[in-house]
Amino acid sequence: MKLTYIFFFGILLIFFSCQPDSGEKKEESEKWVSLFNGQNLDGWAIKINGHELGENYANTFRVEDSLLKISYDEYENYGTNYGAIFTEKSFTNYRLRVEYRFVGDTAVGAPNWGFRDSGVQYHCQSAASMEKDQPFPVCLEYNFHGGDGTNERPTGQICALGTALDFQGAPSTEFCVQPEVKRTFHGDQWVTAEVEVKGDTITHWVNGEKILTFTNPRYNPEHEYGKNFIQGAKNELRSGHISFQSNSHPIQFRRVEILEYL
Repeated sequence: MKLTYIFFFGILLIFFSCQPDSGEKKEESEKWVSLFNGQNLDGWAIKINGHELGENYANTFRVEDSLLKISYDEYENYGTNYGAIFTEKSFTNYRLRVEYRFVGDTAVGAPNWGFRDSGVQYHCQSAASMEKDQPFPVCLEYNFHGGDGTNERPTGQICALGTALDFQGAPSTEFCVQPEVKRTFHGDQWVTAEVEVKGDTITHWVNGEKILTFTNPRYNPEHEYGKNFIQGAKNELRSGHISFQSNSHPIQFRRVEILEYL
């Protein structure tokens, strides 16, 4: 009788060990959604400083070879044509993952800081809510930096555009906070950047490595545009659109995907 129970128990162990893994990893992998279809700019809105909503000045934003490209080869002079391409949808709690690379040369007439500078902006105001001559949206920015081949130039700063935040337990007094873990990427290599948003806590990652965490994002009551989004005593910032900057240096994206949390 005892041998029968042992045999039966052994069969059960074999049965359950052979079942497919339906755990958390599989569930999360099935929830990743691509925000870029690799064919066109459907689902995105364009706003460039000094131009009307939807005007894709000088073909800045385009899709070629299944890549989302931000290019300036049709510009005579960059000037102040700061712009961005925005998701039409707003997001709250999520993990965003993008693969980007800098290519080519900075546009003629670019600002001094424009060399290999771009970023993903999140918790953004919508493209439609921007004023015609508003250079940058109210948002938080994961700042992309590329190296010059020699010097260290870490990627992954958090920059507050019309917003404010707490870093290491205290209100930040800096416009851009440097990542705690510093990683520089030279040349035209692909880099994976991730932003994880969980309530009032936000974390930046690069190539799978956590580089920065901050808390309590909010609108800045002293900012020309940021103050317009404060409702009474409530100025917390917990959701918004996602956008990619056109800051004067060509950049390309081959993956833009999001995992939304319940």
